[in-house]
Amino acid sequence: MEEILQIFSEAAEDPLNYGRRYKAASGKKIVGYVCTYVPEELILAAGAHPLRLFGTKGELGWADAHLQSYCCSLVRGIMEEGLKGGTDFLDGIVFPHTCDSIQRLSDLWRMNVPKGFHLDAVMPVKLHTESARSYFIAVLERLQRDLERELRARISDDDLYHACEQMDEIRKRLQRIYELRCGDPSLLAGDDLYTVVKGAMIMDRRQVNELLSKLTDVLAARSQIENSSPSSLESRGTARNKPSVRLIMAGGVCNHPRIQRLIEEAGGTVVWGDLCTGSRYFAAPIAGTPAPLDALADRYTARDVCPAKHAGLRNRSEHIVSLAQEKQVRGVVFLQLKFCDPHAFDYPYLRSALEKAGIPSLLLEVEDPLPAEGQLRTRFEAFLEML
Repeated sequence: MEEILQIFSEAAEDPLNYGRRYKAASGKKIVGYVCTYVPEELILAAGAHPLRLFGTKGELGWADAHLQSYCCSLVRGIMEEGLKGGTDFLDGIVFPHTCDSIQRLSDLWRMNVPKGFHLDAVMPVKLHTESARSYFIAVLERLQRDLERELRARISDDDLYHACEQMDEIRKRLQRIYELRCGDPSLLAGDDLYTVVKGAMIMDRRQVNELLSKLTDVLAARSQIENSSPSSLESRGTARNKPSVRLIMAGGVCNHPRIQRLIEEAGGTVVWGDLCTGSRYFAAPIAGTPAPLDALADRYTARDVCPAKHAGLRNRSEHIVSLAQEKQVRGVVFLQLKFCDPHAFDYPYLRSALEKAGIPSLLLEVEDPLPAEGQLRTRFEAFLEML
């Protein structure tokens, strides 16, 4: 298992370096994307490789000339890499219309980063209306034509069907790994789980499928051994063999694996992640249908929404409360990027819904670089002591 985790970790640690090496080795064209609402299936069906961009962990100087300081560090970090030439190996990039900052990043990228093609996918904001599905299909059709033109490829229904199958296998295996670890957190450390999910957005998808299959088998076998001596969910330890308090982490992007480690060292464990780098990436598998674009539209309108989309007034609060109850957790940690308006607007009513259900929550506002570890550890210890 350690070898598998090491492969994922190397890609997650430096996505852009992985992309350069992969392009040189495979000869494939590489298309960057910035959000889980970009359908990787269309990029795969065109014979290219989709690579999720996560910004930089270095200094943010160049981007500040184009973006206000109150833009989140994710958006500024992606812009920084583009301006410095870190993304020059990309053949193109796809921007979905989600939050305002991502939309403005798209405009600035088009004007200031000339390398590679630039595509916008203007997807619907309301996903529960009668017209949302037909509108989504029209957006996907246009994106398909744009990718065919820019990549000089033809995307057949068979190509798209096989790409959907491939991504569906990845999602189902990630779901299974999450479920196994939720049942017994000692199977896998939280930071290791993070690198697996992040790596799956970066690496060759065939390799990802093969590695996830092996990892699932290993974890399932270990789970059977552990279950032979019954213990309660609350008393089981983390991967570092400490008694733990079960938590859910919710929010946008988690780009800080050591947060999971600090929580575990403080006596807790995150058994589920309602994040773009968590369950929202693999939630809602594609339903079988003869029309792949229809299936894609169904999947992206049915999956758990983030605050940049709308699927009902209480959809998100009901989801997070239900998730907390289903996973038998004692509390929810909200991980919010500083200056992320959609999540900031969302938090008060989510906290209120959790309070009514008797579930405490902690808001952790972060950006790159993270605060000092001692400060974070104190907050986690205080929250867990309260629980």
